Amino acid sequence: MATPTPLDPCAPGAGADRCAPLTREPLSAEAAATLARRLKALADPARLRLLSLVAAHEGGEACACDLTEPLGLSQPTVSHHLKVLVEAGLLTRDKRGVWAYFALVPGALDALAAVLATPAAPAPR
Repeated sequence: MATPTPLDPCAPGAGADRCAPLTREPLSAEAAATLARRLKALADPARLRLLSLVAAHEGGEACACDLTEPLGLSQPTVSHHLKVLVEAGLLTRDKRGVWAYFALVPGALDALAAVLATPAAPAPR
């Protein structure tokens, strides 16, 4: 399972010094590679839908067995997309018997949003 670690420059809770907004300071090569991997994972419509299906599922987690029908894709294709999302640090995977359950990594989307955020424009006087 690929879960963000404190060494991950864009991990949730890594702190502003490790994953600052793009507009505040230039990204390090490591942070840029991590961010690019996560954005690439989200750039696929099927993976974006999977992330949404998991996040909106009751209890915030979903069994892989419940994700193939809504997407209209084969089980191996859905499993591949889920693996990409786990490796990108966006989903966690918990194996229970023969089934795998997936959930959003807490704070992963917030961390991405923080990196992409731009400062608010000053209020007009």
